[in-house]
Order: sequence, then C-alpha cells, then structure tokens
Amino acid sequence: MEEEKKTVGKVTHYYPKISVAVVELQAPINVGDKVLIKGSSTNFEQVVESMQIEHKDVQRGEAGQSIGLRVKERVRENDLVYK
Repeated sequence: MEEEKKTVGKVTHYYPKISVAVVELQAPINVGDKVLIKGSSTNFEQVVESMQIEHKDVQRGEAGQSIGLRVKERVRENDLVYK
C-alpha cells in the first residue's frame, strides 16, 4: 500500500550553479524528511540534508516561509514538493 503524499510546497526558483531550489512552503518541513519533487519533467526523491531561510541554516521551515533547499537533481519552477 502506497502512503499518501502530502504537498508541502512549490518550487519558485532554481539556482543551477549551486543546485538550490527555492521552495514556498504550504506545510512544515524538517531536515531529515524524505521528500518527493515532481513536475512535468522532474520526478525524484531525496532526504532534506540542508535548508536555509535568508542564508541561515535552519532545521525546520514553516508554512508560508520560502526556504532554500539543496537538491540532487535539476528542478523547475512550479514543480511540487511532497512529503
């Protein structure tokens, strides 16, 4: 049985040189969470290893915040992040 994935945010920007996605959160997310990033040509899972809010490392992001999330593959604007 596949567990239901919950949308936690949406990619609003991607910085290819540093492999960081800016994600606007709709639900809380923590370092250590496993997330799925999915879009028209994006589909991969990864563990959240580091995230930042305004260039400061944080352990948790809350709904309504935008976080910088290091990603292991290219993502695109409007890709959705699930947990």
